[in-house]
Amino acid sequence: MKIKMMTLCLALVAGGAYAQHDHAGHHDQKKGDQNMVMFKDTKLGVAYEHYIHVKDALVASNANDAKTAAGQLQKALKDVKGSAKAIEAAENFVKASDLTEQREVFSSLSNEMAILVKGGKLSMGSLYLEYCPMANNNEGAYWLSNEKEIRNPYFGDKMLKCGSVKETIN
Repeated sequence: MKIKMMTLCLALVAGGAYAQHDHAGHHDQKKGDQNMVMFKDTKLGVAYEHYIHVKDALVASNANDAKTAAGQLQKALKDVKGSAKAIEAAENFVKASDLTEQREVFSSLSNEMAILVKGGKLSMGSLYLEYCPMANNNEGAYWLSNEKEIRNPYFGDKMLKCGSVKETIN
């Protein structure tokens, strides 16, 4: 009888855990193609999420939200090993006076974040290193994204889909 009760309890606990996992998957599907990303280093994961908020604010051409997110990124990066250059880039972003200057500085921030992300290990999901050849006066620039679909932070609505995926980071 005890074995049957323990087996039943384990089955219920396992079913509950599966239901939680499955529920999380349905939530992500509502976001479209956005990929849920998790890092083994949770501090890097927090910083990356703030970086994504900066990128999304630039896509939406919202300088105030981008500045706020960059400030949060700057604070989060202080807990990430090897992030001195990324902190400096985030600081330069916060100091930028307008959307045009933010987009110029975003290139160096993205490059530094790409170095950190590639050095870190993902425990779930994939990231995409994307590139726009026309950014920065046709010098080109990279950015990180959770989704393959191009949403260009350097031009926003003007050229939302300009760019391509250059690398998938697993």
